[in-house]
Amino acid sequence: PPEAREAATEEVSTPLLEEKHLRGVFHLHTTASDGRNTLEEMVAACVERGWEYVGISDHSQSAFYAGGLKAQDIKRQRAAIDGLRGKFPGVTIFHGIESDILPDGSLDYPEKVLREFDFVIASVHGQMKMDRVSMTERLCCAIENPRTTWLGHMTGRLLLGRPGYGVDFEKILRAAEKTGAGLELNSNPYRLDVDWRLLPEARRRGVPVGIFPDAHSVAGLDDVKWGVLMARKAGLGPSHVSNTKTAREMKAWLESRK
Repeated sequence: PPEAREAATEEVSTPLLEEKHLRGVFHLHTTASDGRNTLEEMVAACVERGWEYVGISDHSQSAFYAGGLKAQDIKRQRAAIDGLRGKFPGVTIFHGIESDILPDGSLDYPEKVLREFDFVIASVHGQMKMDRVSMTERLCCAIENPRTTWLGHMTGRLLLGRPGYGVDFEKILRAAEKTGAGLELNSNPYRLDVDWRLLPEARRRGVPVGIFPDAHSVAGLDDVKWGVLMARKAGLGPSHVSNTKTAREMKAWLESRK
């Protein structure tokens, strides 16, 4: 494939990742926070796309500007998901959260709340002007939290809109290696974060990469195609990507991290 020819001096997986290898997706927002489609609409759209599982992750409480979920909202959403499991028996619905990483590196809920989620995507949404050393420490602290499953949109960049903040990728990879946490390749075309040029090193170190849409609508689910293209440029194959697991494998992996 052309990606392999362009990276002739790099170790490239065979076969390279294809969109058909993705068995499900995480990082979906609903009308419970700042999404434009309901929980049921998002789940139904994932079923239509043939995915085996879907991971719902609305914003956490500190993201008040995005309708972040308070404790009672979490309970309400969990009950709604339980109800949908009966309506959509062919898909596994995981209940998670996109938890803000606070300035000190802690996650945005106490431990007793975080442990009730099936997964946690830890992301920075505020105080982005920290220096490189401080931001790296902040992200490493979040990765080292045993409740973190994936680090979301690592540099916070918005293409053609906002440069990413500086981080020491080597230290972040070391933290991920130590804890088994993964990195998100955020497939929103305005993010594409983490940058594909950093992914070969994650591949070499065995740090799993989640190719997620960060979907705020049904249409946004299809953004995974951009993430797949970036993963191919980085030489990633199916074995390097978290969400190529089957539903059973994914459930077992998530449970092993609790």
